[in-house]
Amino acid sequence: MKALLHRHRELCERAVDPLEIAAGLEAHGVTDRTAARFRHRDVFSLAEELYARVPRHAEPRPEPRPLPVLRVRVGWVLLTLLPGALGAATVTGLRLTHGHTRPLVAAGGLLAVTLAVRAALRHGPLAGPPGTRAWRTAVGTRVCTLWLLGYALAGDGLLSAVLTGGPDALPTGAPDDPWPTTTAPVLALLAACAPAAWSAHLLAAGARRRLAGSRGLEDFTAAARPLLLGTFVLFLGALGALLALAGTALHEPAAYPQALTLGALLLLARLLTAHRHRHAPALALGAAVAAEAAALALPMAGRLPGCAFLAVPVETLADAGGTAAVPALACGTAALVLLWHAGRTLTRASAHAPAGAPE
Repeated sequence: MKALLHRHRELCERAVDPLEIAAGLEAHGVTDRTAARFRHRDVFSLAEELYARVPRHAEPRPEPRPLPVLRVRVGWVLLTLLPGALGAATVTGLRLTHGHTRPLVAAGGLLAVTLAVRAALRHGPLAGPPGTRAWRTAVGTRVCTLWLLGYALAGDGLLSAVLTGGPDALPTGAPDDPWPTTTAPVLALLAACAPAAWSAHLLAAGARRRLAGSRGLEDFTAAARPLLLGTFVLFLGALGALLALAGTALHEPAAYPQALTLGALLLLARLLTAHRHRHAPALALGAAVAAEAAALALPMAGRLPGCAFLAVPVETLADAGGTAAVPALACGTAALVLLWHAGRTLTRASAHAPAGAPE
């Protein structure tokens, strides 16, 4: 016990209550099994003894302070609305322009939307817990995200063209284009930045309340798990409504399977990244990209002499569920893995431990 106290002395000395020590021990990999070696039933009981063993000296220790309340700020609310607004403006501009003007409008809109999404991710609930610096995504994660959004825009049309012997030309955006693009899912996903931020805010605020009222780590995990699932389902409901609205406004298919699974994947990846778990999101996004890229590459490779068997898996999947089955399966599988991982990590007290001033 003395060796454990010496190893975590700084944590124990600055803690204002045992729960803060328990969250810190949990973050350092101390489990209930580890606590059992010290004759304690769980990590919280071990943290109580460590808290009691810290020398008090003559200077009184500060009273446990209440957890800071997460406030809704107008700044991040407006930032989360900006990607959807700029996306709608870009789509409108593309539908009102023709000829050489369209590429300029598309390039300008893409740049504006990219900057807006970046700003939305660097401020507010999607940036991470208050009191910590915004966790920036790696270059590879950004590239994977751009690929997935690009596939949502033109991937189904490209795969359909590949399976029928094409493509013979680049997409033009015309209704009768042999390589059609679908803007409704991408527009809905851009607008979903707002419900994603609100979901992250509700998760963080609810976790803070449960952290303050919990009597142990198991109590907190039991209360945090339905909170995580509830906010996740709430986001999917909002995204579904946005997909229906975008599909109706643009007279395009809403593409529910592809867009809902992609939205779920992107939300979970951002929540984990914001709470300092960047490895799993990078792997999941990379796996989804690899699956979509393989679905495009295998039919092309199958055109080589003696390689027709390479295209069979993609053709079988497309015949069974259409071209939409490829992104839905790729993103859906990755999202389920991240949901399981989030259920193990974002329901731990250490993921929501207070770290500074409120947002």
